[in-house]
Amino acid sequence: MSLSSNSNYLLRCAVLAALAASTAQSAVAADESKDTLDDVVVTGYWHSLAEARNIKKDSDIAKDVIVAEDMAKFPELNLAESLQRLPGVQIQREAGEGRRISLRGMGPDYSRVQLNGMEILGNVDSAQDARGQRSRDRAFDFNIFASELFKRVEVEKTYQAAQKEGGMAGTVGLFTAKPFDYPVGTKGAASVKLGTNQYTKDTQPRVVGLISQNWDNEFGALLSVAYSKRKTTEQGHNTYNYTDTNGIADAVAAGLDISALSPETQAKLLDPNTKIYWPDGNRLSSWNSDQTRLGITAALQWRPSDRALMTLDVLHGEYKTDRDEVHLATRPFDSPGSIIWDLAQPAGSVWGPLFQTNSKINALTIDSHNYVTYADVTGVTFGSENRRSFNKNTFNQVALTGEWQLSDTVKIDGHAGYEKSRYATPIDDKLYMRARGNMIASYLPDGRTANFTYDWNTTDPSNYVMDNFYFRGFWNESQLREGALNLTWDFSKGYKLRTGIAYHRFEQGGMDVFNDGDNNGTTPITRGTSVADISYVYSNPWGSWLVGDYNKAFNKYGVAHTLDGAYDIENVSNIIESTVSGFVQMDWDKELFGKRFRGNVGLRGYKTDTRSTGWIQGSNYAYLGTADVSGNYSGVLPALNSVLELTPETLLRFSATQNLNRPTISSIRAQGYASLNDAGQIEASRGDPKLKPFKDTTLDLALEHYFDQEGLVSVGVFHKDIKDLIGGVTKENIPFSETGLPTSLIENLGAGLDPIVKSFSYPINVSETVRVTGAEIAAQTRFTFLPAPFNNLGIVANYTYINADDWFTGISKNSYNSTLFYETKRWGVRGSLSHRSKFYTDRSSDPQSAGTRGYQGSTYIDGAAFLNLSNNVQITLDGINLTNTKEVFFWSQYERMYLATQSGRTVMAGISYKF
Repeated sequence: MSLSSNSNYLLRCAVLAALAASTAQSAVAADESKDTLDDVVVTGYWHSLAEARNIKKDSDIAKDVIVAEDMAKFPELNLAESLQRLPGVQIQREAGEGRRISLRGMGPDYSRVQLNGMEILGNVDSAQDARGQRSRDRAFDFNIFASELFKRVEVEKTYQAAQKEGGMAGTVGLFTAKPFDYPVGTKGAASVKLGTNQYTKDTQPRVVGLISQNWDNEFGALLSVAYSKRKTTEQGHNTYNYTDTNGIADAVAAGLDISALSPETQAKLLDPNTKIYWPDGNRLSSWNSDQTRLGITAALQWRPSDRALMTLDVLHGEYKTDRDEVHLATRPFDSPGSIIWDLAQPAGSVWGPLFQTNSKINALTIDSHNYVTYADVTGVTFGSENRRSFNKNTFNQVALTGEWQLSDTVKIDGHAGYEKSRYATPIDDKLYMRARGNMIASYLPDGRTANFTYDWNTTDPSNYVMDNFYFRGFWNESQLREGALNLTWDFSKGYKLRTGIAYHRFEQGGMDVFNDGDNNGTTPITRGTSVADISYVYSNPWGSWLVGDYNKAFNKYGVAHTLDGAYDIENVSNIIESTVSGFVQMDWDKELFGKRFRGNVGLRGYKTDTRSTGWIQGSNYAYLGTADVSGNYSGVLPALNSVLELTPETLLRFSATQNLNRPTISSIRAQGYASLNDAGQIEASRGDPKLKPFKDTTLDLALEHYFDQEGLVSVGVFHKDIKDLIGGVTKENIPFSETGLPTSLIENLGAGLDPIVKSFSYPINVSETVRVTGAEIAAQTRFTFLPAPFNNLGIVANYTYINADDWFTGISKNSYNSTLFYETKRWGVRGSLSHRSKFYTDRSSDPQSAGTRGYQGSTYIDGAAFLNLSNNVQITLDGINLTNTKEVFFWSQYERMYLATQSGRTVMAGISYKF
């Protein structure tokens, strides 16, 4: 055996030992879940890994790649779930399906996503406040598109001057299929899958078709369509927050009965100097959704000569969700927050005898941090809420790309494109009913579990009365126009000069309309009436209760959804960002001390003009005027990427770069609020379009070894210093003219002619430098050195460690992924495990504050299998979230449970045909 082959054999053994430890961890995690992972997988999986590995190896920048296994066959059902298999990538899920990514310790807002080379914008919504609901930001929601529409995904982890500025965490590039990707002639593929979820028990169709025609590599056309429909649900227990009380003597004097409690507990409750934290809501919930997703891509390619190529890409996407959320929660009339006890309603009120008694606290447990973890209460007021919403997100992009080899040494390339993303929720309604009964709410010390016991008939209409309706609507639209022109000059052997200019114009606007409660006119005719003829029983694994039926209630009361006369219109704003940028970059490929040495060095300059208009509103949401504020910033970003090939198989990478992240959308909106205080002085706040972008300086070092045809082991470290992040400031006693507020506000508020603003709050760039440091380890190998049949086994695994200042949220310190697969030409199976540790979404220095919140660690196990019936026909089986993982969201530094839900396992079987 040669020295080289012997070293490779020893290396494979080392990789196997290291990965065995990872697999052992996976096995422990799976065993703890009390679920067994069936054998599962996919065709062409190893070939796609090998192709992706080669792209990574040849790149001059740090890059990870995922390649489709076959026509219209991406490795996962969701792009985010595919991306989480890469080192440094962590995902957030929505109803068990990947939605957003965090890259290298930075949240979704810090990763830029491009589609066929053009930045992509696309936000869908979340049913839950914990996930930002319908926040409009720079992040991309990966569940808007079916994964089968894409040929390749690349994650650029280091920056080069030739790449447009932005996305300091990295750039995710999505690439759809092109007709010249396939041989001359007609090629096509189609697949049909049917699935079901253990909770919804529906039939979930997923249909994909792709056809491509290549006419002698001179002209080509391609069309692909992906359609899916499914029901989703997330079910479990949750709270709204925690409400604190400093003594409840007034409530006791008004009739709240605490006589059953110990003298010590009573004294603690009555002490005005002792703050007690009560769970809000104590809510039993289901978030249900009917989802429909449609994606269409088309590509035309024309090669007018051997030196020129034109490509036109068109993509249309629709993502619709019809939601029906149902909740049973504590909703008192006369107590702070939405806690578990209440006071009696007056006799003769619209609330009948059912609600005219005071609560009695039978038992109470308060822990060492003064949180109520157990409460047994007689006479609890409940709210039954049915919330329906109809949501539609549409995305359209058209991009024309061209390249022309002017001579043997000079080439020009570029693109021009337009895209539009629109989010609309024309109907977002709530139907409230009230109920009265007894409850025991228990929150276990693990911070992950709640148990609710209802000592009353939660399905008896006589225990409920109608309350009222809320009507709401939400709209948001983003547009992007982009153009780029680049020139490449091979001016000497091993040296290449690249330069280019680009234009980028981003615009976003929207508004929210609320027509709630008493304002919409329904309260006088609905409140306190019987629900026997307008309700039905809803059940989930944790309980059954009555909820209102919209059609029956609308018919009974003669009302309908309307936004006419809405008094509350919020978040009315429009933002325009226009950027002109240019770069110069030199690429080299030479020798250094007899070793191949390649890379690039360059500068990118940019100038951005920002303008935002937004409503300024006062008390009761009154319109006071429109702020119109402009800003600009410019700068130069240097970038160096280098690769030293110690051997043809072993690469040492080093990068030193600067990049930026543009300010968050919420911070540069000019919208705000203003009012007069008791002294008749103006107090106001608004966003600031004059904010500068965040800037990072990043050092990146990696050692990669490639062996056999497919194997890879890599170890990398990186460090980021980031400046100009956004904080807040309040200035006092400043001239009105310095605020950028509209002058109409003075008259509308009734202030003086030239007022001094008592307090003015707005966001600023802070001077503090924050740091992110991380390490990534990745490996993949196929065990061809093992005796048959084990030589068809393979494994892919990675581990990422992130250490970041508390300023950053959305980061798990530890995450790892491993996929074990077995593949032959006829059949194959694979199982994948993905784990991320606890992460925060917000941080507060106050240990008790609900301003600290985050997710507990989670582990997901997925699987897939295939059987080739012939060269053209394949049967597949996919399992998603096989262990029905619980997602737990927490409040405060003491990690009290806010939300604990499960979405169920999903299994899909399908058949595909290619020709």
